[in-house]
Amino acid sequence: MSDNDVSKRKVLAIVTNYGVEQDELLVPLEHLRGWGADVDVAAVSSDDVRTLVSDKDPGKAIRPEVTLTDVDPAAYDLLLVPGGTLNADALRGQDSATDIVRFFTSSGRPVAAICHGPWALVEADVLAGKKLTSYPSLKTDIRNAGGEWADEPVVTDDTQGWTLITSRNPGDLEPFLREVDSALAVNTQ
Repeated sequence: MSDNDVSKRKVLAIVTNYGVEQDELLVPLEHLRGWGADVDVAAVSSDDVRTLVSDKDPGKAIRPEVTLTDVDPAAYDLLLVPGGTLNADALRGQDSATDIVRFFTSSGRPVAAICHGPWALVEADVLAGKKLTSYPSLKTDIRNAGGEWADEPVVTDDTQGWTLITSRNPGDLEPFLREVDSALAVNTQ
């Protein structure tokens, strides 16, 4: 097994069943699964996850593997929190989602959030002292939660015992995924 063997990695994506930005969920899923990583989508219910394109046009639907209340976050190496305004706003209201975020951060596991996804981190109260980016409309929320907001394609912050990877929008998926790959490619020997 090589030092960069992602096939031994498990990734958890948390979403609601409606409104997740299609490319912010499906592009990372396809990318990571293409590397051989085991990626599960956890949603509020076991019903299909209905994605949107640009927060308004219907996108593809996918079946989640597990619900937010039934997932065991200890079984995963990285947490993916995609955006979509409707998804992210509803997700931050799910206690099970914020509990999952807190589990990952308190156990030192990396979290990757894009666009409006950082709202779940704001709600989980884990951003104090962290530098991150997001969709620009979240910058005040992030600052109010103690984070430092930056307008950059990708920001990785390794402080406070856990890694946070963030990007602004679907146009930043390439650098975002490069940082996610880096976070997963640790020595497995």
